[in-house]
Amino acid sequence: MKDYSEKRDFHRMQVNSEIEITNSKGEVFSGTCRDLSATGMQLFVDRPVAVGEELKTVLHPTGDAIPPLETVCEVLRCELEGEGFLIGTTINEVT
Repeated sequence: MKDYSEKRDFHRMQVNSEIEITNSKGEVFSGTCRDLSATGMQLFVDRPVAVGEELKTVLHPTGDAIPPLETVCEVLRCELEGEGFLIGTTINEVT
């Protein structure tokens, strides 16, 4: 039996990189991608986002050797954290 820290099917990779986000109204804003797994991302942003909202994201790599990671995500949770909001998403599509 897996202990609690190993219950996820996919491990999270700590990223802490700037990410470009477009909401369902076409508004573009930036945030920080705190971690990334094969099925989701945790984002830190300066505005609340509704649970269930679809977001398009672009995570730019630090070098030119790797193309940007573009996804379509769904917001699973949005919690106040400090002076911003921590958003948990599930990745529905990698574009």
